[in-house]
Amino acid sequence: MTELRVNGERLWATIMETAKMGATARGGICRLTLTDADRQVRDWFVRECQAAGSNVTVDEMGSIFARRPGRDNSRPPITIGSHLDTQPTGGKFDGVYGVLSGLEILRTLDDADYTTNAPLEVVSWTNEEGSRFTPPMLASGVFAGAFERDFAYALEDCDGRKFGEELRHIGYRGRVKCGDHKLGAYFELHIEQGPVLEAENQAIGVVTGVQSQSWYEITVTGRESHAGSTPMPLRQDAMVVCARIVEATHEVALNHAPLAVSTVGLVEVRPNSRNVIPGSVFFTVDLRHPEDAVLRRMEEEFRAAVDWAAGDMGLKVTVVNNWSSPSVKFDEACLGAVRTAAGDLGYRHRDIVSGAGHDAVCISWVAPAAMIFIPCEHGISHSEEEKTEPEHITAGANVLLVAVMAHDNTLRDRA
Repeated sequence: MTELRVNGERLWATIMETAKMGATARGGICRLTLTDADRQVRDWFVRECQAAGSNVTVDEMGSIFARRPGRDNSRPPITIGSHLDTQPTGGKFDGVYGVLSGLEILRTLDDADYTTNAPLEVVSWTNEEGSRFTPPMLASGVFAGAFERDFAYALEDCDGRKFGEELRHIGYRGRVKCGDHKLGAYFELHIEQGPVLEAENQAIGVVTGVQSQSWYEITVTGRESHAGSTPMPLRQDAMVVCARIVEATHEVALNHAPLAVSTVGLVEVRPNSRNVIPGSVFFTVDLRHPEDAVLRRMEEEFRAAVDWAAGDMGLKVTVVNNWSSPSVKFDEACLGAVRTAAGDLGYRHRDIVSGAGHDAVCISWVAPAAMIFIPCEHGISHSEEEKTEPEHITAGANVLLVAVMAHDNTLRDRA
């Protein structure tokens, strides 16, 4: 086992420094992808990686790659990655923890003048969250061949701004072809975004896979009319149909408890006036389950509920399945390196399945991959209240470092 260890205080200070970029009044971060705040943290990240002795490149999707040479640079790099973008009311740790732990490892190796066998690469993927441009995991998806670059460039946010144009606007539409190089292995470190590790007093989660999920966009079209003078039997109220679907979606998840979840997270009502019957409602549905077959049954029940909800009112309902991701199982060799690292460092750990999607999902399709979780307080994430402790931050980064070094040492042994 390598004796190298990260500087936990430096890593914590680095996380707090980046938390100032896009900071909200309630202590969180609003750093939507391809905004000025995103550009600010990208510029900072590039400077810091270069200062740590790495060569920085930017691909055509805006993902930033910081590569530290190894003894044999003909080998594909061992890559550490995550994302720097956040939700509109995001926290200080989601995504950024994984990227900055990679930066801390670059700094640690630089301080020790340590050279790995294979090159070491840290990547910040563009638009993991999918909150401004849907689908999520967009850049890692293009890298893995799940999406076409031009499909991504044509995506629009709610104000009609195109992804490709916004990428150029912030100066991060790079020239390197997305997916231009192979990865030897991929490791991603993240807060759990759930309550299991904290509840069981576990320091480390060895993430064996990620559950399947499917996203829908639904538009209900009725007829606007005066709220005071239109009799109830003559209304075509889009909000009533929306409410029926929301309730039915909740029931779909309950029907497949305890592992199924469903969420309606975005609703837009038009004309959004208190004395006008809503003429249209746009909303999103997020369905998830660890088993692909169960998720398919949930989708069937959801679509049946949509048909039922509009059936007696004559309203038009349009349903678009705009993103789906099957369940993923991570690489056993990489997972073994994580388990051994956690055990050697004396940390309580357990296997766990991620309920959230991550860039590691896409990258697992083209390279051996694994993830590491640390606890977060009450399991709260995608929230300004997101919190974890400095000792957890240090523990996860050290497990990441030792696992990466162990994987790198297997390359030396095979040479």
